[in-house]
Amino acid sequence: MPALLKFLIRRLFAIPVTLLIITAMLYGVLMLAPVSARAQLYMSRGESNNPNLRPEVLLQQIIDSHGLDDPYPIQYIRWMGRLLRGDWGWSPGFRGDVLKALLARTPATAELTLYAVILLIPLGIIGGGLAGAKEHKAADHIFRIVAFIATAIPSFVLALVLLGIFYAGLKWFPLGRLSISEHYIVTGANFTPYTGLLTLDGLLNGRPEISLSALRHLVLPCITLSMVHWATLGRMTRAVMIEELHKDYVTVARGKGLKERLVVWRHALHNAMIPALNSIALSAASLITGVFVVEVIFGFPGVSEVVVNSMRGAPDIVAAMGFTVYSVLLVMPVMLILDVLQAVFDPRLRDTLGEQ
Repeated sequence: MPALLKFLIRRLFAIPVTLLIITAMLYGVLMLAPVSARAQLYMSRGESNNPNLRPEVLLQQIIDSHGLDDPYPIQYIRWMGRLLRGDWGWSPGFRGDVLKALLARTPATAELTLYAVILLIPLGIIGGGLAGAKEHKAADHIFRIVAFIATAIPSFVLALVLLGIFYAGLKWFPLGRLSISEHYIVTGANFTPYTGLLTLDGLLNGRPEISLSALRHLVLPCITLSMVHWATLGRMTRAVMIEELHKDYVTVARGKGLKERLVVWRHALHNAMIPALNSIALSAASLITGVFVVEVIFGFPGVSEVVVNSMRGAPDIVAAMGFTVYSVLLVMPVMLILDVLQAVFDPRLRDTLGEQ
C-alpha cells in the first residue's frame, strides 16, 4: 500500500477517536451540574406546561423519562447517539433545534474564514520568502516591522482601530454582511442561494452588485482575522528561507549559473513550504475559533450568534454544547487537510508514519 494512502487512513481513523475523547470530556463537565439543573433544560421545551403538577413532581418526571440519573456512560452513549442522528437538542434561546441554528449560520462563517485564508497564506509565504531573499535590505526591514506590529496587537484591538478609521471615520467599509436593502433582495423569492456564499451567489444570480457589497463587508473582518496569522506564517517562512539560502545545494545551483529567481522561488521556497505548513497547522485551530470573536465585533451574522445568544439571560447549555462540538468538527477536517499537505510536500513524514 502506498505510504501516502497509509498516512491518510491513519489520519482518518484518528478523527473519530479524537471526537470521542473530546465529547466524553465535554459531557463529563456537563455531568458536574446537579440533576435538577440539567432537568430544567428539558422544561424549556414545553414539558413544564402542565398546571396540575407541582414543579418538584414535574421535575422528577423529567428526570425519570430522560434518564438523567443514569450512570455517566449510559447518558453519554445516549447523547452521542442523538448527535449522530442529528438531534443536537432544543435551544430555549433560539426556540428551535441547535443543529439547524448552526447550519443556517455556517455559510457566513465559512465565507469569512475562506477569504481570510485566501488572504493570509499567499501573502505570508510570498512576503516571508521575499523578506528572506532580501535579508537586511529595505524590503526585509519593512516586512519585519509590519509583522512585529501585527503580532503584537491583539485582534480585538486591531478590530477597534480598523472600525474607528475605516468605518466611523472614512465610512469606506460597513458592518454586518449586507445592507438592509440588499438583505431583502437576498432573502427574496427571486434570489437563489446556490452556495450560501454571497460573493459567489451574487454572480450566479446575475447580481454583481450583491457580490461587490458582500466583499466590502468582508474587508475589515478578513484583515482582522488574518493579520496575526499572516505575520506568524511570514516570519516562519522568512527564517526558513534564510536558512535554506545558506545551504550547499543553493550554492551549487548558483554555481551552475541558474537565475537567482529560480534558485529562490523554485528551490529554496519549495523546501521552506514544509515548516510553513507546520505554522499554518498550528494556527488552524486559533483561526477557526478566532473567527467567532471577529464576527461578534463586526456584527457579522455567523455561527458566533449561537454562542453569544446562549450567554444572554439564562444560560443555554444545549446551545453552548452544540457550539463546542461544532467547533471541534470544524477544526478536525482542517487539521486533516493540512496534515495531508505536509505529507505531500515532505515525503519523509508520510514514509515514517506510513510504516508505523
